[in-house]
Amino acid sequence: MSKANKHRSSNWYGKMDKDGFIHRSWMKSQGFPDHVFDGRPIIGICNTWSELTPCNAGLRTLAEGVKRGVWEAGGLPLEFPVMSLGETQMKPTAMLFRNLLSMDVEESIRAYGIDGVVLLGGCDKTTPGQLMGAASVDLPTIVVSSGPMLNGKYKGQDIGSGTDVWRFSEDVRAGDMSLQDFMSAETGMSRSSGVCMTMGTASTMASLVEGMGLSLPTNAAIPAVDTRRMALAHMTGKRIVEMVEEGLNLSKVLTKESFQNAITLNSAVGGSTNSVIHLLALAGRAEIELTLEDFEKAADIPLLVNCMPSGKYLMEDFCYAGGVPAVLEQIKNHIKPANTILNKDITNYFKGAETFNEDVIRPINNPLKPAAGLKVLRGNLAPNGAIIKPAAATEELLKHEGLAYVFEDIEDLKANIDRPDLAVTKDSILVLKGCGPKGYPGMPEVGNMPIPKVLIEQGVRDMIRISDARMSGTAFGTIVLHVSPEANVGGPISIVETGDLIRLDVFNGVLELLVAESEIDKRLKARKEPKVNYTRGYAKLYIDHVMQADKGADLDFLVGKDTRLPTRESH
Repeated sequence: MSKANKHRSSNWYGKMDKDGFIHRSWMKSQGFPDHVFDGRPIIGICNTWSELTPCNAGLRTLAEGVKRGVWEAGGLPLEFPVMSLGETQMKPTAMLFRNLLSMDVEESIRAYGIDGVVLLGGCDKTTPGQLMGAASVDLPTIVVSSGPMLNGKYKGQDIGSGTDVWRFSEDVRAGDMSLQDFMSAETGMSRSSGVCMTMGTASTMASLVEGMGLSLPTNAAIPAVDTRRMALAHMTGKRIVEMVEEGLNLSKVLTKESFQNAITLNSAVGGSTNSVIHLLALAGRAEIELTLEDFEKAADIPLLVNCMPSGKYLMEDFCYAGGVPAVLEQIKNHIKPANTILNKDITNYFKGAETFNEDVIRPINNPLKPAAGLKVLRGNLAPNGAIIKPAAATEELLKHEGLAYVFEDIEDLKANIDRPDLAVTKDSILVLKGCGPKGYPGMPEVGNMPIPKVLIEQGVRDMIRISDARMSGTAFGTIVLHVSPEANVGGPISIVETGDLIRLDVFNGVLELLVAESEIDKRLKARKEPKVNYTRGYAKLYIDHVMQADKGADLDFLVGKDTRLPTRESH
């Protein structure tokens, strides 16, 4: 047993007193011998594995790969569980619990005697939630993602998780697909463990993590069941021990430049709108200034990745075509110098990277779309901003004026969207209220409202939809999201009425309610406070403290860091 105080963990396991006895003795009940407490780095493996989170089902196995690498490098691996957020399983929305996961991760890392941490995540909210918690403690940190599922299959064709769910569902409502065929596609869509194999939020966040240098190269796209992912987990375990010895804390990798590179990469891969809210929250934890305006700076980056929902291929194809390194090589002139978990510049992630299928990953001089960045919208309907993904929208609708049809809440929408007498046309603009961070609560992925049945039967497949909600990264359409302030805190969206004229001009970043200012003021003054649906537990804490979408929807008291070492013992 070493008396050295080289590592953080020696404050637990290096003491030659009663406290050290307690810490070591109880760990030895698991069969650890004396010499593993000799002062070597102790690595926490933060695992979001759960049978309730199918996307992360492979993480139990990947943890063993990480452990092999840690042992090889001379460290002691210790796996611990944290809350797992099953995007497709949780009600009212997994986003409600992202901040709770971050608290679980933060306090677990802080309280235990570990020197570095490997974050095992994948499902939409697990990756940002884990990184937010880790950033607030600031130890050496690496991410290993669960990886995408194999391509979905239906009647001999590839189908994409999420994207084709929305498409098939609308076809059923239009009478173009039978309910029996719809149900038969269900099993073929999810053929293995792993996250959505479209460029949804999970694959987007894994891609951005790689582009920020927070994982080893190729982490984002290797399929969950590919043995190369197990090898990557092994090499990650080896690397985290080296990072501890180098003193390479997360803050030395997570810089403003790495965020800027993530935003640039998000445009090139056609990434999820959810990346905005997660990057804003992560920047708040890292104490880095990031605003909606930073996302505008990548508006002219071309769309290179031909993956659903913005294209036709899937993540398995993206992997075989070259993955994130190939994309970074194409956009290298837009990538800023930034450190990585390799303690080398991000250029080392893509130097010499090749593209093996130029229809999946387009050359920069032959993009899928010439400008794919997310657009920020402002105006009297969204004073603090809203966003839209032009790459997934109908171009003809990007500049449009139309009459609003308003749904006061999600129940209103579900009860009335299929009414045969719904007073809408293809030029109408659907508005959904009460789905922001406080309002739902948790800001769910309901912004991609269904097309009214009366219109879908006429062949309409897209129309402008506006809400204070989010939408799935797998979704598509001309959809305005994250309207801030939200309806439940008195944002102007709260007083929009059916029949009001709304102007959308994506090219100029405008979202306007074309109603006299005096009338808007009158309505705001007459507005009634909404009913509060949760009065206890974490949901109440969330409602009381969650910030608006333009601030990342983090809890106000979690912004920033606390890197202090706990010194008080429990006995």
